[in-house]
Amino acid sequence: MSYLFTPPATVAVPVVGQSALFPVHRIYCVGRNYEEHAKEMGFTGREPPFFFLKPADALVVVPAGDTGTMPYPSLTKNLHHEIELVVAIGKGGKNIAAAQAFDHIYGYAVGLDMTRRDLQGEMKKQGRPWSIGKGFDHSAPMGPITPAELAGDVVNAEIWLQVNGQDRQRSHINKLIWNIAESIEHLSAAWELQPGDLIFTGTPEGVAAVVSGDVMHGHITGLGDLQVKVV
Repeated sequence: MSYLFTPPATVAVPVVGQSALFPVHRIYCVGRNYEEHAKEMGFTGREPPFFFLKPADALVVVPAGDTGTMPYPSLTKNLHHEIELVVAIGKGGKNIAAAQAFDHIYGYAVGLDMTRRDLQGEMKKQGRPWSIGKGFDHSAPMGPITPAELAGDVVNAEIWLQVNGQDRQRSHINKLIWNIAESIEHLSAAWELQPGDLIFTGTPEGVAAVVSGDVMHGHITGLGDLQVKVV
């Protein structure tokens, strides 16, 4: 088979303790999934879960121990950080019950859902899709994937983000409104999940702006840290 032009390379993420890479299919994101973050965005309560997507090539893959870089994106003056637990799907399925959800998880990683907040806000006001605020180039930095059997007690892990060594976000995974299993159950009712899918599970309170030169350091207990510089 021939192509009109060279197809892009498969986006892949390193795996802790292995030479084989995790090939990425889709990136799903859960919106407003911590109560305190929902409140700081002007919402309250346990609303039904909702999802948005980022393109796979929006990933900025940062190997363990490295400091990755992401360029400050165009069109915005208000780039926000959102630290998140990323779930890597190893076994696909549709209509997955929460009780079976962990059987479909390959591993976990630390990720950042970077957001052009001003563009997102303007699209919300106009009732338009806000992909321009979420799905832009380099909008999804993430660290290496830790296999589930090596990740420890992820559901109770601490999650935090520092910018230039100062705390910005700090919480625990057990404060998710829709927990990992419930998120997979709802997501797989809308899409058939595939091996290689990534799920960004939501961010706690404390989201704020970063500028060129800032260094973001994300941590989830039991997983490899993520460090990214805005350039």
